[in-house]
Amino acid sequence: MKDLADKKCVPCEGGIPAFDINEIHKYLKKIDGWDVLKDKEKNYYIEKNFKFNNYVESEKFVISVGKIAETEGHHPDIVFGWGYAKIKISTHAIKGLAESDFVLAAKIDKIN
Repeated sequence: MKDLADKKCVPCEGGIPAFDINEIHKYLKKIDGWDVLKDKEKNYYIEKNFKFNNYVESEKFVISVGKIAETEGHHPDIVFGWGYAKIKISTHAIKGLAESDFVLAAKIDKIN
């Protein structure tokens, strides 16, 4: 199978089922250090915390993530500040996870 980072995110407008937990765990093995969590509506998402030495490094990372997100047409939730960034990814149209979420995570992991 092709490396996830080499794939392209496919826009999702709904109409497909979100991954079940078994499918999520298959894809989770292909990305590094991401956690699977559930929101208050019990929908799955993936999230990863990144650590940096200062604010400027955090900001540069977030700008790089933004460029990837815009290129892929798939936009994560990002929180950042001095020495940290948190990235949360899901597919809102299906209220869960799809392959493109893991593709985006793999591309983010390649930054640096």
